[in-house]
Amino acid sequence: MDGTVGDDLVARARAIAPLIASEADEIERTRRLTPDVVGALIENGLYRVLLPKSLGGSEAPPETFMRMLEEIAKADASTAWCLGQCSVCAMIAAALDHDSAHEIFNTAPGILAWGAVAHEARAVEGGYRVTARWDFASGSRQASWLGAHVRIANEDGTARKNADGSPELRTILFPVASAVMHDVWQAIGLAGTGTDSYEVKDLFIPGRFAVFRDMPEALREPGPLYRLPTGSTFSLGFAAVSLGVARATLDAAIALARGKHQSLAAHAMRDNQAVQGLIGRTEADLRAARAYLYATAHAMWRELSATGVFSPAHRSAVRLAATWTIQQSAGVVDTAYHMAGATAVFRGNPFERRFRDMHAIAQQIQARDTHFEDVGKMILAEIS
Repeated sequence: MDGTVGDDLVARARAIAPLIASEADEIERTRRLTPDVVGALIENGLYRVLLPKSLGGSEAPPETFMRMLEEIAKADASTAWCLGQCSVCAMIAAALDHDSAHEIFNTAPGILAWGAVAHEARAVEGGYRVTARWDFASGSRQASWLGAHVRIANEDGTARKNADGSPELRTILFPVASAVMHDVWQAIGLAGTGTDSYEVKDLFIPGRFAVFRDMPEALREPGPLYRLPTGSTFSLGFAAVSLGVARATLDAAIALARGKHQSLAAHAMRDNQAVQGLIGRTEADLRAARAYLYATAHAMWRELSATGVFSPAHRSAVRLAATWTIQQSAGVVDTAYHMAGATAVFRGNPFERRFRDMHAIAQQIQARDTHFEDVGKMILAEIS
């Protein structure tokens, strides 16, 4: 992708950030993105950042996607989270036939959301039937289509297997109107994501809307972007969201320190050497985390673009960098929050919501400590 186009997407995100920031309180209150925010994201093509060019998308490299999410996250974490979720979901277009993908993504609003892997669909003539309920569908309140990742059963109920003996998994896609939505998202942070549950009963899924996800041999698009697994793309995107939240929170603490006098102190916080040192060290932590994440993404993308192969080493590197970045970002937010003192606990100041949002991010699968164990196991298994 032309660098100018990528820079333009980031510039568009930066341009609408003030609107998003002005709507953040309403997003928090109503637990959904406001119509003005959704409209701005759609009008600026931000939901289409990872959609194939053949469908009018940007098919942008990971770094553009990450930078875009950082800018949005500085304004509101829930908006960035929904945008990241739905953008990655759009990558499934690369496994659909063109007409089916066009029907989903080029009919307004053209937004797809999905939740966790669960349950099964049974093969029937012409497609599949499914009765199930899924959770964690971030962005579903803006979506026109939903997806679900399911195991496939034959008509007689036996599990269908891949050639290697593993269960066959497919992603099924269906209009939002086919599902019953359950408003369950009462969470400590990321309140505006509307990460709801959704349910279908005896729903028929035509075969063309039941595709393999993250299987290179099933792709209909030639671009290297679609060789990048959606799980790894989620990790890069949500780590970028955490960086945006951390940057905004630290900036707010710096602005506060420039003018605030601590209780019983004669001088502003900015003249306190302990505060100065803390800001310097925290700034270094944040810059280091960002540099590591982007360096990892850049190296992976360079090799993937050249070879067309996303290797186990790439998966491990992305997992390690994303996990560490999210955890480092949480540390930056904690430091900024505590630095602000009593100021931080009031809803009118730019700390408490970001503190809650950051800790909701840190509880997600992308930030689990077990990722360090997985990477360590791989490192120890390597033969020098």
